[in-house]
Amino acid sequence: MYDIIIIGAGPAGLTAAIYARRAEKAVLVIEKGVFGGQVTFSPKIENYPGFGALTGTELADKMVEHAIELGTEFEMENVIGIKNGETKEVITENGSFFAKAVIIATGASHRHLGTEGEEKYLGNGISFCAVCDGAFYNGQEVTVIGGGNSALQEAILLTSNCKKVTLIQNLPFLTGEEALQNELKTKDNVEIICSYVVTGFEGEDSLTAVKIRNTETEEEKTVPCDGCFVAIGLVPATDFIKDTVKLNEYGYVEAGENCRTDIDGIFVAGDCRTKEIRQITTAAADGAAAALAAIKAIG
Repeated sequence: MYDIIIIGAGPAGLTAAIYARRAEKAVLVIEKGVFGGQVTFSPKIENYPGFGALTGTELADKMVEHAIELGTEFEMENVIGIKNGETKEVITENGSFFAKAVIIATGASHRHLGTEGEEKYLGNGISFCAVCDGAFYNGQEVTVIGGGNSALQEAILLTSNCKKVTLIQNLPFLTGEEALQNELKTKDNVEIICSYVVTGFEGEDSLTAVKIRNTETEEEKTVPCDGCFVAIGLVPATDFIKDTVKLNEYGYVEAGENCRTDIDGIFVAGDCRTKEIRQITTAAADGAAAALAAIKAIG
């Protein structure tokens, strides 16, 4: 029986563990994949306070080490459900764990194209965050995949430091807000290509081009680039709790800045929560808020 079980070992979950252990609570972190979460895929991080520049893996390792030093317990398991009650039962594929409170910190993953060769260039030419990685392409040519608000915002940001930005959209038109479209079209280093889908990538050690195909004519061509930013949406890892806590229409757990869900004793932190900004620092902030709320709730 634990005081707090945290599902997910990304920045939000690890921060929550650190705060809970400092309050001398018995804490278990359950992770099904990589300790550190999505941050481990970032080749370089320069916007996390106090560290200057380091890789995502280095930052994740520091967070994990900190949690371990404080006495956090870890389990590699896939959580498939949570049974609510005075005591919370966290159900995994290989058994159950029990706690007074649960913090959901499973994050959200960037939606991938699923195109051949995509995995090869992840972190080595393909990125999902212009705020995080855009500075690595100063004076270079990049592509942005997508036509919604996220893609337009990424493209606008990249125009400030990249030689050329090519936006590739699979539909005949952009779907983002008109104001963003108008702003993007004022940039003289932008090319917008509609009605094309990505069919593959080229490059030896790093990405050199994106292969695309016209959805109407089947014409194929390549777009030379030094980097590619995929902005086709996020997928919150919340399917396992869709019948436990309230989710919004996109699958994110509905909760405010206090990180409380609609179920007493169940809290949420990080990218799987309804929020506007999803960065490492905001995930860590959620982790602290959720842990403090859980500590207060269980006394």
